[in-house]
Amino acid sequence: MKKIVFALAFATVLWSCKSTSSSTSAAPKEDIQVNINLNEIKEDKVLVTVKSPKIKTDEISYHIPKTVPGTYSQDNYGRYIDDLKAYDKKGNALNVTKKDTNSWSISNAKNLDKITYLVNDTYDLETGKGFGSDEIFSPAGSNIDASKNIMLNTHCFVGYFTDYMAVPYKVSVSHPAELWGATSMQDQDPANTNDLFMTSRYAELVENPIMYSKPNYTTFAVDDMEIQIAVYSPSGKITAEDITPDMKTMMTAQKKFLGPVNATKKYSVLLYLSTMNQDAQGFGALEHPTATTVVFPELMPKEALNKELKDVVSHEFFHIVTPLTIHSQEIQNFDYNDPKMSEHLWMYEGVTEYFANLFQINQGLIEESEFYTRIAGKIENSKKLNDTMPFTTMSKNVFVEPYKAQYLNVYEKGAMIGMCLDIIIRENSNGKRGILDLMHKLSDEYGVSKAFNDEELFAKITQLTYPEVGDFLKTYVAGPTPIPYDKYLAKVGVTKAIKKSPTNVFLKGQVPYITVNQSTKEIIVVPNIELNDFYTNLGLKGGDILLSINDKNYTLDNIYDMILESENWKENDAIAVKIKRDGKEQTINGKVKLPYEDKESFEATDATKSALKNAWLKG
Repeated sequence: MKKIVFALAFATVLWSCKSTSSSTSAAPKEDIQVNINLNEIKEDKVLVTVKSPKIKTDEISYHIPKTVPGTYSQDNYGRYIDDLKAYDKKGNALNVTKKDTNSWSISNAKNLDKITYLVNDTYDLETGKGFGSDEIFSPAGSNIDASKNIMLNTHCFVGYFTDYMAVPYKVSVSHPAELWGATSMQDQDPANTNDLFMTSRYAELVENPIMYSKPNYTTFAVDDMEIQIAVYSPSGKITAEDITPDMKTMMTAQKKFLGPVNATKKYSVLLYLSTMNQDAQGFGALEHPTATTVVFPELMPKEALNKELKDVVSHEFFHIVTPLTIHSQEIQNFDYNDPKMSEHLWMYEGVTEYFANLFQINQGLIEESEFYTRIAGKIENSKKLNDTMPFTTMSKNVFVEPYKAQYLNVYEKGAMIGMCLDIIIRENSNGKRGILDLMHKLSDEYGVSKAFNDEELFAKITQLTYPEVGDFLKTYVAGPTPIPYDKYLAKVGVTKAIKKSPTNVFLKGQVPYITVNQSTKEIIVVPNIELNDFYTNLGLKGGDILLSINDKNYTLDNIYDMILESENWKENDAIAVKIKRDGKEQTINGKVKLPYEDKESFEATDATKSALKNAWLKG
């Protein structure tokens, strides 16, 4: 799961991703039939009916997941299940006892025919508290909005019987004809009001989300992989066609960068755009082997949305390497209600995040300077967290404090671990190989169906690379020593540099230059503070009421639009600001002057290392 906390339009935005899972529980070869009824939604609740297999014990438990692999949080999806009942074949009720938040015990289980229950959605209840709270992260949650949208993350709706996780699942979804289900699964029912999906086991079902809404999708091919882009936009503001060109460019570049790693035939991007009004508040993405669920605010300008999608979806797509292909026993045999965690989040999330940035410079999607700026940002962010906590220890204990609070470092220091390993391998191979070559070798050694033992991975990596790689892993990943980044970047001729970077015109860090009159909803320049160059250049003053910018009116109702639009302003762009000052309206015409601040970055300064640097970035 990728969760990154950052400032975006005065909001905390979280990113998430999800890894793969499987179960080896033995059970009779008998399927479990599920019906999800989307036709009769009442109070945002969906009726689910589960036809049980033949139970051979007097008592059986039915479980809804406590967590799903890759989320690294105990979310207790059973909280959203109401009125679970069990029946025999004659329709007589059987005794049901709720054992805990996520489990129900059924008596006289040999007579069990079916269970029924209602599922609440999670989006309506979100407050945006975000990471560290007990809220379900939106891309892992559910939306139930009758006749409009159902975000059907299957783990929210369907559970499993004890010892019956390995049997096939047949899931029937009855739905209004106007709603279409976007998914990477194959619908085996030709009717336009019912879909039938079949999976080999529970873990496969959990990895296949479905998003129902009015059709708004595109498809295209990347080599032999079919890509589906599906969008739910409440107002119709965003279409799949709007985001497809950038998605196609990005995913084509990713496939070229990766080479022959994955044999996925269909991959779906399911994008849900939130109104943010009693709606999803956790923005980001959740990874599955053949799909990504993505949630963003609908108010984002298209240019900003496409930019964020490029970074987020690329991260999720790279999970086809790890942990979807390369993973430990803890992931291979995942327990949804009593999970054991792996030591190697540095690889699952860190290397994945590193690839999501490296491929962009490798394939010419960003400039070298932008890549260095991203590196500097990750190093800076990592040092705000516990830089001496061993990564393997944090990873193994990520569900509990003090380790849980350090999880976000997998996307900061974790990515930099990947970078340092890449540089070490490049140096020792005279630029011929890097960390991608290592991941190819690990894929060949293990693969989707063969897991490694946690404690053996470092030795295997050392065997496949160089002793210096093993030393780095022991010292800086399993040990408490902070990484000397300057030492490793110097190997490719890169050193520290101070660069002036533009900042948001409405924010200085977390301190805003604007406020709001709650009674009138007017946006006001904060009085009695030192204003930045944007305001002084235009002659704006504290107390000025901002009425419109470039002929677009703004109030509290669309203040996020204004802030997000400002992210696209360039130095010396023409701008017209309509204000009210001392009760009189006036329009100020001028040019944008952005505020700048000094930020630490990197630049290539040693020409003698240019060959190795080019192999690192372009090899």
